[in-house]
Amino acid sequence: MKFYIETYGCQMNVADSELLISILSRAGHLMVKDINAADLILFNTCSVRAHAEERVLGRISNEQHRKKANPELKIGLLGCMAQRMGKSLLERGADFVVGVDQYHRLPEMLAEMDESAFLLDFDSSQVYHDYLPVHQDKSCAFVTIMRGCNNFCSYCIVPHVRGRERSRPWKDIFSEVQSAGEAGLKDLTILGQNVNSYHDGEFDFPDLLKRLNDVQSIERLRFITSHPKDLSDKLIEVMQSSSKVCEHVHLPMQSGSNRILKEMNRKYSIEHYLSLVSKLRNAIPNISLTTDIIAGFPGESDSEFQETLSSMEQIGFDYAFCFKYSPRDGTAAATMANQVPEDIRLNRLQQMIELQRRITLEKFRAKIGKQVEVYVEDFSKKSKTMVSGKTRDNKIAVLSGCETDIGTLKQAVVKTATAGTLICS
Repeated sequence: MKFYIETYGCQMNVADSELLISILSRAGHLMVKDINAADLILFNTCSVRAHAEERVLGRISNEQHRKKANPELKIGLLGCMAQRMGKSLLERGADFVVGVDQYHRLPEMLAEMDESAFLLDFDSSQVYHDYLPVHQDKSCAFVTIMRGCNNFCSYCIVPHVRGRERSRPWKDIFSEVQSAGEAGLKDLTILGQNVNSYHDGEFDFPDLLKRLNDVQSIERLRFITSHPKDLSDKLIEVMQSSSKVCEHVHLPMQSGSNRILKEMNRKYSIEHYLSLVSKLRNAIPNISLTTDIIAGFPGESDSEFQETLSSMEQIGFDYAFCFKYSPRDGTAAATMANQVPEDIRLNRLQQMIELQRRITLEKFRAKIGKQVEVYVEDFSKKSKTMVSGKTRDNKIAVLSGCETDIGTLKQAVVKTATAGTLICS
């Protein structure tokens, strides 16, 4: 079959889509980039927020006209939303649903399917060690090192739909990173719901990072996401001493209030978080810190929200992904009393966004006049005479260039900056 994939959600879903391409291609199916050429449409979905699910439901509805024109066309739902909503999606226009640990069985399902079907059972040991993903980016790659999560933050659906933590063998990860580098993908991002809880026997995440730093075929290493409760001194030391590990950490804070952090089941205090920030900046002075923050968690008072704003000011994140709290059925927070009204959540979210926009602009402008190393990933969106890429500290930069610059490291001087881009020469 000719299959077309749309991916929603985080980098983990992007990596899963690349895994799906590998699984389906091995079974003889052909990926197409034009939805009009497909006889199999796959939506790889996210359940972290209600809005993400609503978008996908809208897409299923919008694509029903294709099924009327082509009765042989199949529409499949995969990933977190499929795992969470299950068979009910068949009533919304999907022909089949496949959960996060059943991708390897998809070719078998397609071969046998003559009516609506579903594969949702958890496989607590599945890490897909027999498959190398088909990376879609020309210069960068995502490499998943573990699946699932054991943290059960009270607002988060992930452990309920992705299962418990299981780590890939470090030698499999090493081989994939080496293969990606040899294919010309020089900027590698290591993925996991909580990468710093990775373990393969006695081999932990700092050990893995140190070993991957020795891969000759790559230029840069990044990783997401780190949980503050597991970010160790050993990891900071490895980051400091490893030349290919970039000066950037994504460290979700979620709230600046200790009471709210406890209600979120985050297992750290704001004081502990601030101590990690201090350790990171002392060890790596030019490190970039990004984060996730939630506005309007159940029971959050005005004063507790102000604690979050104060923490944002004190820390000065280079960037923050700010979200209003989104209730998810099946999580502990969804049943908590004192749910914050939607208008208050939206107002608080806007305050957070405005504050972070100011801080981010200051951070980007502080780079003016400085030299940066840019790994060129593609042409600029605005001009074919400009190229775009990331600095080591994860900032988007544009500079003059051409197609031959893609996939190379370029030295550039920052001339000016917006709150999202460094403009270089």
